[in-house]
Amino acid sequence: MKFKISRASDSKFDSGLRGFFQYRDLGIEEATGGEFGANIIRAVPGEHAKGDWHYHELDFQMVIVLKGWVTFEYEGEGTFTFKKGDSVYQPPKICHREIEHSDDLELVEVTKPSKFETIAV
Repeated sequence: MKFKISRASDSKFDSGLRGFFQYRDLGIEEATGGEFGANIIRAVPGEHAKGDWHYHELDFQMVIVLKGWVTFEYEGEGTFTFKKGDSVYQPPKICHREIEHSDDLELVEVTKPSKFETIAV
């Protein structure tokens, strides 16, 4: 593991796992040799989720909303809307889906490991 700084002025957003989001890699994957990952994820205005159920093959996943809002549904837990400052820990393999989000949504996602498989249900 190594020390890592990620400056907004030196970073860019790229496409990633979901087409309706853009991702800014915070360099945690590189710093931890893939043990962890962290991204700032922002909505692509006018693009929205289809609400497909899925789960992730990983050990840890946490989301913190920076701006806007997002609504997720979790199997066995219910439907929740998260706003600025809210966070959620999603246990490994919990089935979930995004129902909707604001066009100005920005959030931080932290995972272990950095690369993981998404399984459609």
